[in-house]
Amino acid sequence: MRFVIARFPFDLTKAGVLESMKGVKPEPITGDSVVIGRRSYPVKQVGAVVTRQDRRDFTAAEVIRALTALGFTCRPLETVPAPAPAMTPLQKASAMLGAPSGV
Repeated sequence: MRFVIARFPFDLTKAGVLESMKGVKPEPITGDSVVIGRRSYPVKQVGAVVTRQDRRDFTAAEVIRALTALGFTCRPLETVPAPAPAMTPLQKASAMLGAPSGV
């Protein structure tokens, strides 16, 4: 399929992307990722390998759109919710006794 990434047209196939990424070690994932084979790669790394362009020349959205159309699974960065603040011993005792939390 033909995709435009960074204003340049690319004819990409699923087999071609798999071949390009063969032997490439995944970098640490700090943003969106894509599953290729059994490995997860950062989207920008895949875009750089497949297009042979600098990562600053294209957006992750352009690469995600192309890879999703080819049938790859793309995942957004999973943010972990912040843990709830710990209760003080006084708050724990009040909660156990059924007292209002504001007292």
